[in-house]
Amino acid sequence: MALSLGLSACSPAFNWREVRPDDTALSLLLPCKPDKAQQTVPMGGQPTALTLLGCDSGGAAFAVAVADMGQAAAVPAVLSQWQAVTLTGIRAGTPTTTPWTVPGALAAPAPVLVKALGRRPDGSAVHSQALYFAHGTQVFQMVMLASTVTPVAAEMFFSSARLK
Repeated sequence: MALSLGLSACSPAFNWREVRPDDTALSLLLPCKPDKAQQTVPMGGQPTALTLLGCDSGGAAFAVAVADMGQAAAVPAVLSQWQAVTLTGIRAGTPTTTPWTVPGALAAPAPVLVKALGRRPDGSAVHSQALYFAHGTQVFQMVMLASTVTPVAAEMFFSSARLK
């Protein structure tokens, strides 16, 4: 059984590669070649540049987003607001949160993995798993959205995060 689970994360649908978002200490694995987007969004009450790297693979969307808040005092509130906005965006039910370890991340606020079942704009169900953490003044969100979650792929994705 363990062999078959490990092989599912290594299937042709998942072509894992190391990714390092520009101007960050983060490295992580994505299961496909990411597209990059940048936009200005309101975070912490101010317009903030948000960089997003993401791709679709194995029936799931994988992404990492990063923003620099410019001051460490803004980080806890921004991470909390980001979680709430994400959950509202998918019309999520009650989420479950799990403490997570991201080597090099700030201990406070501690990294947290938030799982929820929500709805896409077309009304279909979507499983969301999102990891929130910070490093200095930078805030990060790693997210996986799928109709059906592949647990081994989710574990590989979220466990790959490292800040150096």
